[in-house]
Amino acid sequence: MEALKDTMAGITTLFQDRMSGFEAELHNAPAGSSTSRDCLVKEFLSFKKFILEMLDCLQKQIDLLALGLDNLEMRGRRKMVLLHGVTEQAKEDTAQVAAEVVRCHLKLADFTVGDIRRCHRMGRQAGTSKPRPILCKLRDVNLRDSIWFAKTRLKGTGITVSEFLTRTRHRLFMCAREKFGVNNCWSKQGLIYVLGSDGSRHRVNSMSDLENIMQVSDDVVSPIASAQSSSPSPSPAPKKARRAAARK
Repeated sequence: MEALKDTMAGITTLFQDRMSGFEAELHNAPAGSSTSRDCLVKEFLSFKKFILEMLDCLQKQIDLLALGLDNLEMRGRRKMVLLHGVTEQAKEDTAQVAAEVVRCHLKLADFTVGDIRRCHRMGRQAGTSKPRPILCKLRDVNLRDSIWFAKTRLKGTGITVSEFLTRTRHRLFMCAREKFGVNNCWSKQGLIYVLGSDGSRHRVNSMSDLENIMQVSDDVVSPIASAQSSSPSPSPAPKKARRAAARK
């Protein structure tokens, strides 16, 4: 954070000094002197390029800072899971409901309400019949992992388990699913993975990573499609040959 503040302060000071210098040179330039004006234009273009490069550097520092904060927030969620599709009732004991789901559907018989540190429904209660997801924070990371690895037992129940991703990662995850398909995107320990069209697995940290994967996939698919379209199709067998084969 201090490095970012220093960079910003340096850019601001430099910008103010240089712009003051340009204004003074422009004010003191002799009237009708094209040479002085041309030199001033060259200096301004050079300074503009420098400022743009510095702003790009500053943006990269901001992105790294945002990624660090996001990693820190995701680390604080490592004991949390979301239960989707659990029937919602009025005045329910949400922790008891979640514990019942874990015991009955995930077959973790030793799980109790005491293993849950915090539990509540997400969002406001709407008038629709769709139940709100249940956010559970477990007392131990191992319990969270036990629930996560047992989620395959929920197949056919209408209940699913997902990670409690940060807003940035959730947006990135939904975008990845939209572009690559639901079955080719997944999250694990807060990290988002994508299966490219070439069959390789990619870890995605930002939208730029997603765009790069899409570009690589397009580069791989295009030559294959081009080769298939350019290859000659087999010519049909003569009618007499087909009739002879049919008689046999």
